[in-house]
Amino acid sequence: MSLTLTHARFHLLEAVRIPVALIGSAFFPAASMLFFVVPFTRDDAVGATYATASMLTFTVMTTNLFQYGIGVATDRDQPWSPYLRTLPSGPLPSFAGRIVAGLAMMLLSLIPVLVVAALLTPATVSPGGLVAGLGALVLAAVPFTLMGLAIGYALPAKAAIVAAQVLFLPLAFGGGLFTGGPGNEPGFVATVAPYLPTRGAAELMWAAVTDFPLNGTSMAALIVWTVALLGAAVWAYRRDEGRRFS
Repeated sequence: MSLTLTHARFHLLEAVRIPVALIGSAFFPAASMLFFVVPFTRDDAVGATYATASMLTFTVMTTNLFQYGIGVATDRDQPWSPYLRTLPSGPLPSFAGRIVAGLAMMLLSLIPVLVVAALLTPATVSPGGLVAGLGALVLAAVPFTLMGLAIGYALPAKAAIVAAQVLFLPLAFGGGLFTGGPGNEPGFVATVAPYLPTRGAAELMWAAVTDFPLNGTSMAALIVWTVALLGAAVWAYRRDEGRRFS
């Protein structure tokens, strides 16, 4: 545990010293709230709550996709990462420390969205809904963490940047995160959304903070995506380990 916390502190210090990635992951969702949610939900508390939950899901997706996809790929290009794998403690403390640091940075990136929602929209949530929403966010982060890890271990840094940038907007638009809430999607988005992990993650958030009923198709798709991405992340890690140390 002490080694894990040491590695987590190391990753957090790296982020603080070069904070542009954290600022960027927090800025875009907060800016989306200001431009696409605040002007259109001033008198609609329910719509504002749905839209805020969608933007929080978007923040979770982008933060984990970029920090793991690009961060892991960049670290693999440095001599420090292979060296850590040769230590007697093995790669687990470093890996666990990255996950702990990632959760901390994800929670920090959520704060601007919550501040905008609290000050500039009529969105409301009960104390129980807030706790449930935080739990839903942690669950929603799992598939996107695995997606980022799969990208980071499978691709070099330059390719990982492109892959993360290519994936995040189609996943966000296709999952209906920018349409404000359920029932507002264009026809094509409504058709494909239940099969994307972003929609399942958003529905978890909607159900946590409102009385939205979960869609069985979306939940099944989210589970399938999570299992598939776990397999992809494990395969990418083992492939990278085999190439470097066999």
